[in-house]
Amino acid sequence: MARTDHQSMRRVLRREIAGTIGLLADEHDFTAMRRYRSFTFADHTTYLRHVEALLRTLSAQGNHTTVALFDPEEYAEFCADTGLEPDTPSSRTRFTAELAATGAAVPYEGQPLTELVPDLIDEAVRLATWEYATTRLAQIGDCASCGEDIGRASFSRAMHLLKRILDTAGPGERHLVCSVSAEPQALAAVLHVEEDTDGATRLDESEALEFATVLALGLATASPGGLVMRTTSPDRTDRVYGWRLRGDDLAPLTAGEVFDAYCTDRESGDLVSPESGVDYGTPPDLGDDLGKGGPAPHGHTR
Repeated sequence: MARTDHQSMRRVLRREIAGTIGLLADEHDFTAMRRYRSFTFADHTTYLRHVEALLRTLSAQGNHTTVALFDPEEYAEFCADTGLEPDTPSSRTRFTAELAATGAAVPYEGQPLTELVPDLIDEAVRLATWEYATTRLAQIGDCASCGEDIGRASFSRAMHLLKRILDTAGPGERHLVCSVSAEPQALAAVLHVEEDTDGATRLDESEALEFATVLALGLATASPGGLVMRTTSPDRTDRVYGWRLRGDDLAPLTAGEVFDAYCTDRESGDLVSPESGVDYGTPPDLGDDLGKGGPAPHGHTR
């Protein structure tokens, strides 16, 4: 009887443990791991099938599992930095535990891997974009004329602009996209804002910080770019409008410019049919006091 009680308690405790699985999402990364003799899978398809079966089993047992993107190059660097032998399962486990805290990861909620993998890759791109933009902002340095940290001032400016944009938007859900043609690579960030029954806005704070960081980099470097927002409400026509980055400010796009941006395929440049029931218009006035909500990096020189 006591043995049964102990087994039951252990099963209960197992349900309290959150786990992480490091996933080799593509064939290239899988092939790179096959150089380790302790990694015994022969082909990527079989590997993915076993990972999905394990996820389903853990979920059926009541376990919460997170799937993290396993990068073989980062793994090799991790082992070199920590002095671990890379050709052992225990080292891979140590690295996966590190990914749970610092890397791209998404929770497993019963979705097939065909849905989970694209979400995981999107998360990795989002994280890399934020890290790159943050690093670039930190490297810009101080203004030669006033001594102010340009990156910090631009971030404060971006946060204030974002607040004004949300404050002046109509009711309903808001979907914002910010794109910046920074060198050596273009950056993009997305922010989704919902409205509760009391009219208060709800957003993911991490998404908002990442969005503001990309916008700040565009402002700090005077890079070409833009910000487009779509508002959706059950009893109203969807509205789409936006701004272009102009120095350390935002300039409103005309309705025609917004229409062209939404009705052009980004990859091919071909025109696509506009959505019915969507109003492509000009943005609301953000006011003349934008600089009062935070430092405006006018006249900064590097």
